[in-house]
Amino acid sequence: MEDNMIKTGGEFLVKETEANNVFIPEEFDEEQQMILQTCYDFLEAEVIPNLDKIDNKEDNIMRTLLSKAGELGLLGVAVPEEYEGFNQSFLTTMYANEAIGSSFSFAVAYMAHTGIGTLPMLYYGSEDLKSRYIPQMASGEKAAAYCLTEPNAGSDANSGASKATLSEDGKHYILNGQKMWITNGGFADVMTVFAKIDNDRVLSAFIVESDWEGVTVNPEEHKMGIKGSSTTQLFFSDVKVPVENLLGKRGEGFRIALNILHIGRIKLAANSLGSAKRTINYAVNYANERKQFGKQISSFGAIQHKLGEQVIRTFAAESAIYRASKNIDNSIAEYETEGLAHGAAHIAGSAQYAVECALLKVYGSEMLDFVVDEAVQIYGGMGFSADMPVDRAYRDSRINRIFEGTNEINRLIVIDTAIKDAQKGKYDLFGPAEAVMSEIEKLQVTLDGTEDYYTEKKTYIKNFKKAVLMTIHSMTNTLKRKLAFEQETMMNVSDMMIQLYVAESTLLRVEKLESMKGADAIALQKEILDVVIYDAAAKINKSGKDAIYAFAEDNIDKLVSALNHFTDVKGVNSKDARRKVAAHLIEENKYKF
Repeated sequence: MEDNMIKTGGEFLVKETEANNVFIPEEFDEEQQMILQTCYDFLEAEVIPNLDKIDNKEDNIMRTLLSKAGELGLLGVAVPEEYEGFNQSFLTTMYANEAIGSSFSFAVAYMAHTGIGTLPMLYYGSEDLKSRYIPQMASGEKAAAYCLTEPNAGSDANSGASKATLSEDGKHYILNGQKMWITNGGFADVMTVFAKIDNDRVLSAFIVESDWEGVTVNPEEHKMGIKGSSTTQLFFSDVKVPVENLLGKRGEGFRIALNILHIGRIKLAANSLGSAKRTINYAVNYANERKQFGKQISSFGAIQHKLGEQVIRTFAAESAIYRASKNIDNSIAEYETEGLAHGAAHIAGSAQYAVECALLKVYGSEMLDFVVDEAVQIYGGMGFSADMPVDRAYRDSRINRIFEGTNEINRLIVIDTAIKDAQKGKYDLFGPAEAVMSEIEKLQVTLDGTEDYYTEKKTYIKNFKKAVLMTIHSMTNTLKRKLAFEQETMMNVSDMMIQLYVAESTLLRVEKLESMKGADAIALQKEILDVVIYDAAAKINKSGKDAIYAFAEDNIDKLVSALNHFTDVKGVNSKDARRKVAAHLIEENKYKF
């Protein structure tokens, strides 16, 4: 990679990225688009017509659908060819996950199977385990589940009480424990189960088959949303697990769980993106059909505002998701070039961008919550009817802020990981932060009004970075070891980082698009970018002030004044921008940006 490219997570805070060094969705090639279309064709033929059946869990339909997806190769997109998969890149896998994300409960079953169900074994399993199980999981012959959560071990996963003890003959681990909220639990054939061996303080991981003696599956849970996904409790009573079914090394389970979660987080963001696009289509279709006061409601400004903002947030999320996905892809390739095996390279590549994975999980899930909420509002009273598609979209969205670590946990991961990586020397955060602190003593106007469009926008992004760096420097210097106990303030800074990353990603996408298609072809995308940066400035300012007023002891006025300076952007006519975006959506009658 070139020296000016981002090489590690969180480094976007201190480095300027060139547009030609990012990947944008418009660059997906023909083969990748064919894979995407295959996913959508499957959904439209098999899943979407059966959504009510799926939600009612009729005829074991979810398990049947997973098998059909396996027959088409959709369960093996990321699986190497030697295990009967397609061996597609991380980027292509993300593209497929976007499509599948639009399928409500099926998306949950699919992601649990192909992600947390398959990847632990694929990345950490012995050759014996992989050859025994992975081909059957890729084909859909066997369904997979991941058993981590316990009644008293949720966010604090390592506090789990499940135990495994080596048998006297040394051939088996005797597994005892309880797991809850297990997706695919009602029909999974193969499970990754986490438990502590003897008196270990950390978890180990085991591959368990559901038909082994001592495995008990509880009835299905009744849930607010994703009703079609199987969610059960599982009990393990003296289950004899062959010693060769220990996954990875003894005591490595917690690391396995954490590393798989990095990947799961960014994949959940891609799922949210697919769901948002389908929901926007529902919303605009209805707005174009529904009439009030003798007009289609899509002609009213209040509705256009909602439609426009749905698109703007979705476009911004898409820009950031695929920027980070390509960075991870590049990192994986680099690790493989250095000699790391397939699994180790994927683990290291995704862990390298843990900050981005966490922040995109937060932004993507909250973007989708906004989109589905506004879709219900556009439908009005009909949106509250269970007969309308936005009812399911609204209910199913809510879990995403809890899945893969709650958004609160992920916000803490964003800032904590960024600081700790810098302390470990992965990148220089504190040098640039010190430079910003010197700069605020003599602030000067950074724009004189003669800059071209992209120079102006890039200056705003540079200033947003200075706002974040200043706040991190002041916060860490003031709070020191107390920082871990000031979660609200840490989350304020995380919110600044999230807005910065998404705004910068949107800018880079639009700039690269112009170089590919010309200015006339991307007028709408510039309207989107104008609103994204304008709104990000206000949000960064608010989060920064909340942080400063919470931790600062001295120089509060100086810090707030500097924050105001760094988040000062020219006003834009956001009403007209949203109307133009909405007009294109209304004319196309579907998301097409």
